[in-house]
Amino acid sequence: MQQSVIALLKELRAYALEKSLRAAIYYHEEDSYLMRFANSAISLNTNEHLVRLQISVYDGNKHADYEMIADPNQIEPLKRGIDTAAEMASRAQALSYTPSIPCYRETVIDMQAYDPFLAGITNPERLEFFNTLARGLETETLKLSGVFSNGITITAQISTESEHTQYFACTDASITAVLSHQKLKWEVNALQSAQAKTELNPERLRAELAFLVRQYSQNPAVQLPLGKYTVVFGAAAVGDVLDMFNWVGPNGGMMKRGYSFLKEEQIGQPVFSPRFTLTDDPRCQATYPVSHDLTGKRRERFPLFEAGVLKAFFWNQDDADEFGREATGHSVYHNNLVLSGGEKEVGSLEELAALPREEDILYIPYIHYMNIVNPTAGIFTGSSRFGALLLRKDGSVAVPYNVRVTQSFEDLFGERLEWLSREQCAHNVSLSYGERNPRAIWVPRFICVRGVEISHSNSSY
Repeated sequence: MQQSVIALLKELRAYALEKSLRAAIYYHEEDSYLMRFANSAISLNTNEHLVRLQISVYDGNKHADYEMIADPNQIEPLKRGIDTAAEMASRAQALSYTPSIPCYRETVIDMQAYDPFLAGITNPERLEFFNTLARGLETETLKLSGVFSNGITITAQISTESEHTQYFACTDASITAVLSHQKLKWEVNALQSAQAKTELNPERLRAELAFLVRQYSQNPAVQLPLGKYTVVFGAAAVGDVLDMFNWVGPNGGMMKRGYSFLKEEQIGQPVFSPRFTLTDDPRCQATYPVSHDLTGKRRERFPLFEAGVLKAFFWNQDDADEFGREATGHSVYHNNLVLSGGEKEVGSLEELAALPREEDILYIPYIHYMNIVNPTAGIFTGSSRFGALLLRKDGSVAVPYNVRVTQSFEDLFGERLEWLSREQCAHNVSLSYGERNPRAIWVPRFICVRGVEISHSNSSY
């Protein structure tokens, strides 16, 4: 596979040179597998194999990208794709700057995020995962649904500026399991992300779902009064917030365009709690890293915040070219975000519920339909859904109906940040649209924030 991909890229490079073009060629191949459960039975079991090619042509201060579904065994249509990209570049509007064409200075074969055992997982093994997960949980009124998605992603790149090629392979799996009460209409959810087969752990998901089912079956449902609460957010909620934070936070291009809530003059200044340390770290295997970005620049550990202090903005090559900055190795499909853990020894829902507490604690595991309200103020919104709990100070538990949280990033990660759990995990934030692009964020399993305002409270789940 590796040799054939590289041979294809070299042939296309030779064609571009024959046409006197300056071009970069990006190869993306995926094998995607999906097993979907509904009403405790397999409702969909499918796989897809796709190859995409993106051709970027540079002509002075003009630039154009052309993307196509490719058949690697049919070279002539791919050459015509290069011709199309060249025609688009010739007709493109001139930019106010000259974009940099990638120049790969070393040949790279990067298999760090590839696990052959996960790549070879079978349908019986996927089914056994769900059977283990569901064992003892399903009843006449409780039904399992969910998704087991896994795949292999191969990316490779070459340009007319050198003969070097760069090749990356990655395996990933993402599991969602939902237990739904058929009469009361509540749902509890559990997620898992895996880069290697050894990371698949149905027993942990089963334990989490079993605990939530007990709470939802045995305790009363309540509509929460509006107001401020001490909230413990689960890993999924934290990961999704950080995914949006990365977009409108330390992003140099967004900052210069006025869409970030952060300002350049804040570099070196405390912005958040001393408990908040956020790093883009391609050494974290669980985040599906690559060793080099799309321009060939080596990816290095990149501190964004240290003990609440803003250390730097990240710059992809296009934004760096436009604003006259130095690219930081962030021309990537995704950053490898790592939020450092804290000192709190709590690694499961049962341990969280058993912690002594002097006040009511609202547990929100997911922020559903999250969206940015005001990027320049760093305000987002979303609803709780899926397994929220009210842990009362008297030791009892109640099941809250859905609530809406509308807060700023400063509210969550500033002085109100009470603690972070020591134990961490990967939360998968991959998108299901377009090409396969495995993404995950390494986060504490729980963070606790004081004074979180509930802006809306439902009278139903």
